Amino acid sequence: MKPTITIYDVAEKAGVSISTVSKVLNETGSIAEKTRQKVRETMRDLNYQPSVAASVKKRIQTIGLLIPSIANPFMAEVARSIEDHVKKFGFSLMVCSTDNNLENEIEYISILKQKYVDGIIIATGLKNHKVIRELMNAELPIVLLSRDIPSLAIDTVLVDDFLGGYEATQYLMDLGHRKIAMVTEGMNLSVVRARVQGYRQALEEAGLEYDENLVLLNNSTFDAGKHATQELLDVSEPPTAIFASTEFLAIGAVKSARELGLHVPEDLSIVGFDDTILATVCDPPLTTIAQPIQEMGKRVVELLVDEIERPKEIKQRIVLSPKLVVRESTSRNKMDK
Repeated sequence: MKPTITIYDVAEKAGVSISTVSKVLNETGSIAEKTRQKVRETMRDLNYQPSVAASVKKRIQTIGLLIPSIANPFMAEVARSIEDHVKKFGFSLMVCSTDNNLENEIEYISILKQKYVDGIIIATGLKNHKVIRELMNAELPIVLLSRDIPSLAIDTVLVDDFLGGYEATQYLMDLGHRKIAMVTEGMNLSVVRARVQGYRQALEEAGLEYDENLVLLNNSTFDAGKHATQELLDVSEPPTAIFASTEFLAIGAVKSARELGLHVPEDLSIVGFDDTILATVCDPPLTTIAQPIQEMGKRVVELLVDEIERPKEIKQRIVLSPKLVVRESTSRNKMDK
């Protein structure tokens, strides 16, 4: 079979940006006639055939983004990355903050459909598969970000959350910590379950018992991290390290330790997850599992624009690797020195 010619191929051959090709296709923007002609000639040379169905649907050159909360620094940085990349394709971005509330999500999806957006990126914990199936049946391009629904054929961009949980725990064990607690969001989210599973496997591979009493579930606020840490430390033999599934929780843990008269990292090592600006402004700067935010934004936009330009039956599931970033909130267990 001949390889499918994409908008990327046209842009590369014509020596222009993807945004310029998109504007020529949709007859928008201010582009020199010479450039416009060059792009058209390149499309003819490559026999590029944009989807007729996709062209009909392109009404406002806008992509919708559903996120749990714009107040969450991680989601704010993800949204910014997505916005930067959609602009390269000549699209604008409509951001909807849902608070992971099903009614809000359904309402926003309805609004996005009424606005005739060209596609939707779903980065929330939307559990109502019926709603997603309705979008698929309506042939509205969709991509999932940081959410996985294996039972549905949808383009998806994920981070290996299991690996992140595993590496955070392994690093703490390498520092001599043996009683390691975990503060996390509720297990209803697949990303959270994967991080907990990584934490658990790292412990068990090291011959350490997985203790459910050391895993506290809550929401992802500062106060939740603070209260969970108080509970974990209010025992005769408290943990010497905490792995938090978000940076909000991790910073709450730092605050709680200080209020109890403990020093981070001398008395308690703390590792977070995400690597947003919060990790660098925290005192001490936070050791964390960094999600590749820029790469996530780039990949999810590319998948969605591909689907808008040329709907395809075979979907992609892209899994990106997180990276441990060591800062000053962790140190060797003083009892192990």
